[in-house]
Amino acid sequence: MKRKKEIQTASLSRRDFLKGGAVAATTTVLGIPYVVTSSVLAANVPSNTITIGCIGVGRMGLIDMREMMRFDEAQIVAVCDVDAKRVKYAKQIVEKHYSAKSRSGKYKGCAAYTDFRDLIARKDIDAVSIVTPDHWHAMPAIAAAKSGKDIYLEKPLTLTIKEGRLLSDTVRRYGRILQVGSQQRSDSMFRFACELVRNGRIGKLHTVKVGLPGDPATTPQPSMPVPENLDYEMWLGPAPWAPYTEKRVHLQSDYSRPGWLRILDYGSGMITGWGAHHNDIVQWGMGTEHTGPVELEGWAEFPKDGLWDVHGPFRIEYTYANGVKVVCADNKKNKQGVVFEGSKGWVYIKRGHIDTHPKSLLTSVIGPDEIHLYKSENHKRNFFECIKSRAETVSPVEIGHRSNTICLLGAIAMKLGRKLKWNPKQESFGNDDEANRMLAKPRRSPWRL
Repeated sequence: MKRKKEIQTASLSRRDFLKGGAVAATTTVLGIPYVVTSSVLAANVPSNTITIGCIGVGRMGLIDMREMMRFDEAQIVAVCDVDAKRVKYAKQIVEKHYSAKSRSGKYKGCAAYTDFRDLIARKDIDAVSIVTPDHWHAMPAIAAAKSGKDIYLEKPLTLTIKEGRLLSDTVRRYGRILQVGSQQRSDSMFRFACELVRNGRIGKLHTVKVGLPGDPATTPQPSMPVPENLDYEMWLGPAPWAPYTEKRVHLQSDYSRPGWLRILDYGSGMITGWGAHHNDIVQWGMGTEHTGPVELEGWAEFPKDGLWDVHGPFRIEYTYANGVKVVCADNKKNKQGVVFEGSKGWVYIKRGHIDTHPKSLLTSVIGPDEIHLYKSENHKRNFFECIKSRAETVSPVEIGHRSNTICLLGAIAMKLGRKLKWNPKQESFGNDDEANRMLAKPRRSPWRL
């Protein structure tokens, strides 16, 4: 497919990228020094600008991009998407914003790409925002870390548990800053709810209930011609080849919820869609952010036919080493949000709402000598502050990996329908070969990790 005139290229060749360390992270990372770009080295300068490239500018990508443009310390200098029409639209938004804002004429414009490797090859970009389908999270994030760029990565962290482990290890080995888009950690109500639990206000915690929305099914879909503006082969990337149909990818007419969210080759459905948010809060409130359950059992209904094949109604029960049970289910069984239940009361939290029993907990004050959790009032601001300070973000890569692991374990349990033993330290199912094979997915050549 020929590129449009506005699509630029960079010096990093596809062959060099695939042969180099961006893919073979497990064998070559230690031998390759990471690059710290000029603006990070000068981060203590008040006028410093963090240059950003946005990879993925669809529905959520535009939301994150617009939020980042609100901060004076950040400047979008490049956008990328496999859909050239979406790239063109995002470029127009960025350039209109900065042209109106900058009267000095210092803004040099926004470059546009359809291949993330070209954007990552630029040495003048300090950080990237990655808002792609889930099956395209790990590779560009690993490549960005190895090129010395900090990363804002939308949740869920990765498509598989093995990818998450590799990404976390690579980000930390290269000394990069990564913020997972689990923005509930930057919400004061969620933080307060978790502090109540962590400080024993509801007594001894014994059960946590999580409620998630559901995904619809759809009918079988006909094959369609690939739109001229879409690099469909690149969109599929490491996923199995499948014929193009609009509901597999995203609608060409608008930025509504895309079909890929409901297909197992590209994601896991609401267990990771909303589960990555709420199970992250479960981990935060329980203080289990660097571990996970030791046993789980799940059940789910799956569509019998049609394009969209992620789970429907479901229920998963996790057991932690301390005996606490976490019951995650669709919101017809558990109400949307998270309920922490203890021996002396409960705390219920969802976006925009908190409730407790007893009610007096709502006005409870966390004392100076009690547990105070990481305070962030704005998720994007926290990311930029940490780029400058090199401190850990409120939602760093290892915690994001552990929270996503809870969700992906549940997805495996749904498929197998039997009790599973999990070792959170080794991140394996012990001698269960069938379950262990589901920790990773085959990747189509040449997109190997």
